[in-house]
Amino acid sequence: MTRAEVAMGSVVFLVIIVAGFFAAVAVDRHYAAALPSAEPACVTENGSWKNWVWANVPMLSPKCP
Repeated sequence: MTRAEVAMGSVVFLVIIVAGFFAAVAVDRHYAAALPSAEPACVTENGSWKNWVWANVPMLSPKCP
């Protein structure tokens, strides 16, 4: 492998990492804007989740007041 190929591979790897970071920031910002309020996620008395838009839910969340 030549030095130019190693440099090009490193640049491509770095661009992919940076693009992934910015994509994650954009997704976080999108879902944070979709929340109805700034209330934290909690579990209702019937076991359903309140204020949680994602399919996976955190374990050990607090009970809703």
